[in-house]
Amino acid sequence: MVVGGLHRAAWVVLGLAGLMQLLAVPVAAMPAEDLREARAHWLAEDTIAWRPAVEGAVRLHFSLDAPLEPALIGNETVELRAKGIISGDLLDKYPHLAGTPVFQIPRPALELIPAILRGHFVVSAVGPHGGLLDATALQPAGVLDDLYAHDGDLGVVFENGVPSLRVWAPTARAVRLLLFDDSGPGGEPVQSLPMQRGPATGTWSIEGRADWDRKFYLYEVEVFVRRTGRFELNRVTDPYSHGLATDSRRSQIVDLSDEDLLPANWQVVKKPALDAHEDIVLYELHVRDFSIDDALVPPRQRGTFAAFSLDDSHGLRHLDALAASGLTHVHLLPAFDCATIPEDPASRLSPPALGGFASDSPRPQEEIGKVRARDAFNWCYDPFHYTVPEGSYATDPDGVTRIREFRGMVTALNARGLRVVMDVVYNHTPASGQAVTSVLDRIVPDYYQRLDAQGRVETSTCCANTASENAMMEKLMLDSLLTWARHYRIDGFRFDLMGHHSRGNIEKARDALQALSLEQDGVDGRAICLYGEGWNFGEVADDARFVQASQARMGMGSGVGTFNDRLRDAVRGGAHDDRGLEHVRSQGFANGLYTDPNRENEGGDEERLELLQLTDLVRAGLAGSLRDYRFINHRGLEVAASEIDYHGQGAAYASDPQEVINYVAAHDNETLFDINQYKLPLSTSMDDRVRAVNLANSIVALAQGVPFFHAGQDMLRSKSLDRNSYDSGDWFNQLDFSYRDNGWPRGLPPAWDNEANWLQAGPLLARPELAPAPRHIRAAVTHLREVLKIRKSSPLFRLRDAAAIRLALRFHNTGPEQLAGLIVMSLEDERHGRFVVLFNTSPQAQTFPFPHTRGYELHPVQQASADPVVRTARHDPRASVFEVPGRTTAVFISRTLPGSAFP
Repeated sequence: MVVGGLHRAAWVVLGLAGLMQLLAVPVAAMPAEDLREARAHWLAEDTIAWRPAVEGAVRLHFSLDAPLEPALIGNETVELRAKGIISGDLLDKYPHLAGTPVFQIPRPALELIPAILRGHFVVSAVGPHGGLLDATALQPAGVLDDLYAHDGDLGVVFENGVPSLRVWAPTARAVRLLLFDDSGPGGEPVQSLPMQRGPATGTWSIEGRADWDRKFYLYEVEVFVRRTGRFELNRVTDPYSHGLATDSRRSQIVDLSDEDLLPANWQVVKKPALDAHEDIVLYELHVRDFSIDDALVPPRQRGTFAAFSLDDSHGLRHLDALAASGLTHVHLLPAFDCATIPEDPASRLSPPALGGFASDSPRPQEEIGKVRARDAFNWCYDPFHYTVPEGSYATDPDGVTRIREFRGMVTALNARGLRVVMDVVYNHTPASGQAVTSVLDRIVPDYYQRLDAQGRVETSTCCANTASENAMMEKLMLDSLLTWARHYRIDGFRFDLMGHHSRGNIEKARDALQALSLEQDGVDGRAICLYGEGWNFGEVADDARFVQASQARMGMGSGVGTFNDRLRDAVRGGAHDDRGLEHVRSQGFANGLYTDPNRENEGGDEERLELLQLTDLVRAGLAGSLRDYRFINHRGLEVAASEIDYHGQGAAYASDPQEVINYVAAHDNETLFDINQYKLPLSTSMDDRVRAVNLANSIVALAQGVPFFHAGQDMLRSKSLDRNSYDSGDWFNQLDFSYRDNGWPRGLPPAWDNEANWLQAGPLLARPELAPAPRHIRAAVTHLREVLKIRKSSPLFRLRDAAAIRLALRFHNTGPEQLAGLIVMSLEDERHGRFVVLFNTSPQAQTFPFPHTRGYELHPVQQASADPVVRTARHDPRASVFEVPGRTTAVFISRTLPGSAFP
């Protein structure tokens, strides 16, 4: 029931007769718990879930004009009715609240709820004599979705040259549009205009004039903020911004269809052909890394989108050669507006020259540490505005240049035969609450961020987690993706920490994007690829809050790829979070486990068994990580790949090869070259270190599924053993497409993420023989191009479904007596011939007897290889044996098909 002194608005809503039926119940004047906690959940219009610390009668208190007093005296109150435990649809939607009592708001009070939501509201439990037992604020996301989920346009929309603006702010008391003639930073708005509230949608809107085009604006939102305990007047940019001032000071009114925002060849360049998603090859690249050290790029364009639109540079030559060999997509690390890179060059800091220190010196990282908060480098995984290009990557960060240059970059890459994938980060924001880089939470507090049981923002992602299980956060994500696809012609999206989204989120994104058509949208949505990090951790782990977009869940026919950590760890050895000596001890399939033990290993029976176990993991990866693919394991048993153990989980999880992204290196963790520096024996020659990198790259390139390569992985890229270079400056992130310098060594890696490894890293960095010469870099560069040509040469290396893989692919040299360190894989069908691929990780040559094989020759690409060692691989038809040199992948081909050659 509603009790206490009701606000005047209640008389209007309920009428005098209704109010006369309300019963006043006194509340004892004792202090409440801290009302800034939010342990209760307002799940639907009439339903609240809460387990009070002490049971009692539960009441909803509210104030429309001022913050509630902690004693909860003299405020409007609604007495709630106990309805048992959460169940049915609500339990399905909120499984993490299982067992929580629920309370119903009486029907006469429901018409008050829109007003209550715009004020301060809490719940209390009181004893039989009115004594206050417990009190807490509420988490309002459920009721806001129930009442105000909105499926219309938000942000700036142009119609006949006239803009209108709309923002979703259902809990705001008032919203004004502040209009500016310039981008700031100083100055007051030239106009302050009230926006009109839409009672049914929770939106506030205003229709503008044609001369508002390209003006700048902010919203001024008056809203109660639980964490400050008061009504705040927030000046904030638009979450749906399409244009921004420098450093995101203000949003800009922009029509993305304006002719002057389109590059000259926007309507002319066609997308490169893509027959199937299994044909995709990905190359992960950071916008700034691509050109900041390229001497052929004019200084003003270094580190920007514009560098991709040049006619020539070292980086463009490298991409051209990869595209000619089989690369299809450039994957760009986040290129949306981010919060940690100063966009105004005049406000940035730079370290002094760092080239004069010893190779194992701590000084370079010390100097970078002094400026890293204000330098020009960051990976940009800190989204400020999801749907605007990052200003520091534009030649002019103020206004629309960033839009034009981003589009020019996409068009230029398309013209070079490459599609473009964008790394997107909808799982978190850089801040929450009243922080200056908090946009969403200052407009609708406690809605867009995922909250824990006490109402604190979850931070398992690294930062302030978002709650895409809430309707309007999901809408923001979907609307943003569609804008990038329609208006920037992005060809694919990689979802950061995708497992923190629901499977439903990602499937809706997939369906919305695939529905785009050339006729209606200028985009063929069927060719847009989606993949992401399907990791299972944090507050959402094991489907705690929803069915996650995790490896296991997305590998069930979604057509969405997830990164294959099983293959990664088996090839590299160890795990992503190894530290210190574990880096050295945990050798992997490609860097010497058992076959070439390092100083921390013995090469005995224990290591042999471990190698055979890892070899099974690699086989599962080569077969596309298909759950139901069967082969003989190291014990001699026929098993499904899902029965191979990976830290207590099944090694294989996919139902289709496009659901697996195969990789052994990415921007995270040590580069492939660097991890091998830890793991290979110190005596390993640089020629053999190159071969170890090449072998790992061959596995990725020739596995079923989608291969993914970290930029520079094919150039022996080093970050001087930095395992997390997100904020390590240009110095540790160098990418030299002239092939003179791979980045080793550049001093001890930054202490903030690597100090635990310094004891092992320092002696390695001090050894001059561990630095490759340009010829070594060029050898690795050439090798990846060759294996990509082999992959491109036959559909058998990129089969399109699980049935085709089960029919065509076989493993040999299996069971307990197998030759250690050697995988033998055959592929055949009647249309495309037969292949035998041998991956020999041993430093010694190996000979494999393969009865009834004849007519095999080394693949033409390898017959003409720049690597003289692989050219010595041979098949002896008389003895039916294959001979493969040490640390070599050899591909043999036969087109004779009198019947299956492979048992």
